[in-house]
Amino acid sequence: MSAEPAGRVLIASNRGPVSFSLGDDGRLTSRRGGGGVAAALSAVAGRAEVLWVCAALHDADRAASRAAADGQLDVPLGTGDAAPAEPESGGPESVVLMLDIPAPVFDRAYNGVANSILWFIHHLLFDTPNQPFFGLAFRREWESFRAYNAAFADALAQGAGPPRAGARAAGARAMVQDYHLTLVPRMLAQRRPDLPIAHFSHTPWAPPDYFALLPDDVAREVLEGILGADHAGFHAERWASAFLDCCEAVLGAQVDRATRTVRHAGHTTTVGIHPLGVDAAQLRARAAADDVQAHMAALSEVAGDRKLIVRIDRTELSKNIVRGLAAYRELLIMWPEWKGKVTHMAFAYPSRHDLPEYREYTASVQRMAREIVDEFGTEDWDPLVLQVNDDYPRSLAAYRLADVLLVNPVRDGMNLVAKEAPLLSDRACAVVLSREAGAAAELAEGALLVNPYDVSATAQALHEALSMNSAERNRRGALLAQASGACPPKQWLASQLSALEAAAKAAPQPAQPAGRRPPWAHRVPGRRARRAR
Repeated sequence: MSAEPAGRVLIASNRGPVSFSLGDDGRLTSRRGGGGVAAALSAVAGRAEVLWVCAALHDADRAASRAAADGQLDVPLGTGDAAPAEPESGGPESVVLMLDIPAPVFDRAYNGVANSILWFIHHLLFDTPNQPFFGLAFRREWESFRAYNAAFADALAQGAGPPRAGARAAGARAMVQDYHLTLVPRMLAQRRPDLPIAHFSHTPWAPPDYFALLPDDVAREVLEGILGADHAGFHAERWASAFLDCCEAVLGAQVDRATRTVRHAGHTTTVGIHPLGVDAAQLRARAAADDVQAHMAALSEVAGDRKLIVRIDRTELSKNIVRGLAAYRELLIMWPEWKGKVTHMAFAYPSRHDLPEYREYTASVQRMAREIVDEFGTEDWDPLVLQVNDDYPRSLAAYRLADVLLVNPVRDGMNLVAKEAPLLSDRACAVVLSREAGAAAELAEGALLVNPYDVSATAQALHEALSMNSAERNRRGALLAQASGACPPKQWLASQLSALEAAAKAAPQPAQPAGRRPPWAHRVPGRRARRAR
């Protein structure tokens, strides 16, 4: 970081930095939580006192939360894919507070609202003749979403320490993460007006005409929720601009685009662009490990001396895997000289299988893969290798072997895959990248940008990437690697902390009675969420 953070940093995210599993013997074991958000935010560990508030995602997490005092888990934080070593003694304390939110409330909030509505809105995924459908069932789910957000606001308010009327909390700052927790900043500001608050959106942001699919009151509540923060961050300029557009169109807020500030209901929120990159040294060190080497040997045996096209994704609708496979099929049809000379390795891992749309999409990916193999495969050539399971060392091995990386989401907040592969590829891989990914703003000079809906244009780009001479590959590869490592997690986090500090100093909040909350900030019904001490 450019500066060491002082005081307590409060982090809130749906998925935490640790996840639990229950063995056959009934014992709980922990491992690093999945997802790039947890890895990036763990950069603050060891540099400041951290209270990380997250949700118990399944039964094993709930069991761990209930077994811990006040739900607080003393676990080491880090950015590797395995559990990190314990921090040095005497270093700042890091505590994870895992909220034991009742399973029905969590399911309605997470699956019913966050993943089925807000994710679809920001990624423009709705089949609008049929969805969304906002009726009585949705209103019940929205109440649970409010309760879920209120549980986080309660925990953060308590974790900040005793309130200080008329002054900012002594060194404490709250960093609220992503679309799951869009209501938290406003709720937390009502409880703790002395606490500087930031919110960061890891997704894209929908333009006003699409955002308006939400019920009017819900659209306002989402925007006002984020505007409870002193600073709101986004990965790319276009997502920040869309947010400003929505604030102006939906709320009638005063938007200053020159300074990127929003004035609404007597409060000013600054809006910043904080693109997340990769810790190149750490990633390269991990990719040199024995398990990655073993996967490289296995994958090399499958590919032989053929060119290798690689994609690494979640089986998520926005990742556009089916069109990517269709583009590969068109490549083999339109440029038959590649038959037998290229292999496509598509590694995906299951995502949100609680939702029927995702199960159906995974099945569509598998059907398209079978069709390609049936149409083009021979006794001595597998044109496509599809694996639908999560294997991080295998992904790193595939990056190193890739000649071409295909990243073609229909819409993506950032996409770190597009940044990881250029840093690891032993062959200066060419990158075919959707112009709708947030990463496109930084990687445009080195990547081959495509319209993700244009299958034929994507096939053309794959052909160009496979045919690229070594000098051009190396030139582009150097640009990609430089851009990918330009803003590693520590710097990404530091820039937000600096922006939050500046925003809080410029517009200190008026003192309000601690514990005051808006009428829609309901508590979780039933079992109360466990709180910080």
